[in-house]
Amino acid sequence: MPAVVNRTVKDTMLAAMLYGKERLRLEPVAVPQVGPDEILVKVQVALTCGTDLKVFRRGYHARMIRPPAVLGHELAGDIVSVGSEVTTFQPGQRVVAANSAPCGNCFHCRHDRENLCEDLLFNNGAYAEYVRIPGRIVARNTYEIPDHIGYREAAMVESLACVLKGLEDTNLRAGDTISIIGLGPIGMMFIRLASLAGARVIAVGRRQTQLDRAASMGAQELILTGGSEMPVEEVRSLTDAKRGCDVVIEAVGSPQTWKGAVDMVRSGGTVNFFGGCPSGSHVPLDTSRVHYSEITLKSSFHHTPKYIRRALEIVAEGEISAEDFVINEAPLTDLLSVFRHMMSHNGHLKTAILPWPSRTQRMSRNL
Repeated sequence: MPAVVNRTVKDTMLAAMLYGKERLRLEPVAVPQVGPDEILVKVQVALTCGTDLKVFRRGYHARMIRPPAVLGHELAGDIVSVGSEVTTFQPGQRVVAANSAPCGNCFHCRHDRENLCEDLLFNNGAYAEYVRIPGRIVARNTYEIPDHIGYREAAMVESLACVLKGLEDTNLRAGDTISIIGLGPIGMMFIRLASLAGARVIAVGRRQTQLDRAASMGAQELILTGGSEMPVEEVRSLTDAKRGCDVVIEAVGSPQTWKGAVDMVRSGGTVNFFGGCPSGSHVPLDTSRVHYSEITLKSSFHHTPKYIRRALEIVAEGEISAEDFVINEAPLTDLLSVFRHMMSHNGHLKTAILPWPSRTQRMSRNL
């Protein structure tokens, strides 16, 4: 049976096609056709993120996307058509769709580790006028947007879900001291959530503007690091008896900061290597200290439907606002210049990419 359509959809659409390393072209492509269990979403907002920038710079992602393909994975929009077997959604609904869905049947899914699913289905295509949502994601990881939430807030739930999982993995408690290294959007979300959890937050960043934002998110201690050395002693000096932090979050993704994170944590503390290093990286560790000080070294990857749902609840409750993280907007046609700006500005926050800019809508040019 054909899809159910509630309005006329063009045969072609504008999309950002990735062809390889820093090879991104805005071009007309065919509007995706939905299968029986799929939906077609008119993208109202797509948000930039560090992962998309890495994919742009490297030209691919081993698990998420292989060129040529439409780039982008943080989105919110309106359903314009549904497949004949879809019963939970209908045209006209505002939805946010996650960029993945687990199978629910493999070893890791059965052991409550859906983020490690052996058949984790990824979806890209947010930087386009329309995006097709695969059936498994429709069934397991797509949600109607509450009426009082804007598209920008809804589109943030994917990255927020990753941070929620990362923070939960550390077992952070109220009253703990946590150091967060790296003050891009992810680091800022960690600061906000850790502050809400009642932790004392030490923010470590390379720019004063980043530290100013960190303070507005709830960080109590601010450390500016401009050189190649990690400010290990400066961080430890802000902890009880200079023992080190209870928890350290590394949100940069470099061997140097991974090692610095371990040096900042106290005996019995926890380090979360949240920022992924380039393939083939190696980090020297003092194994004696790790062993005899019972330091827990963890890493967090991706999210699960549970964390997507919780992220949407947090946004709905007003604890996270798009105004704090989405600082610019630009039409889809400016995406390449936005990426190039992000490459030259460390810690740049999110830009809302608008595939359908209104004629009366003012486009921000202060990128």
